[in-house]
Amino acid sequence: MKYLLWLLKAAIFFTLFAFALNNQQDATVYFFFGTQWTAPAVLIVLTAFALGVAVGVLGMVPRWWRHRSAARRAHQALPHPAAPTAAPTAASAAASPAAADPALPQPPIHGI
Repeated sequence: MKYLLWLLKAAIFFTLFAFALNNQQDATVYFFFGTQWTAPAVLIVLTAFALGVAVGVLGMVPRWWRHRSAARRAHQALPHPAAPTAAPTAASAAASPAAADPALPQPPIHGI
């Protein structure tokens, strides 16, 4: 599996490398007000991809902040134990089943 993953990464790299070698000719991007940018086509494609990723991440930031603050509020609303207590020993739990923590599932008491 490790070699298959390595082979997949190598195939992706060589495909992108061949794409870059085949698109070395200059291309011109025309902006507003007569401005233009002339660069190799592969650089223009890479820049457009990077800008798209950046816009997507920036579009997700407000939602991430809302989810983080909601998770923080939910975590703070959970009851926290006041002080850690010593764990009951098996002998004390067997002697007094009522002393065991009621939130934990209790084994059946049938005398065997």
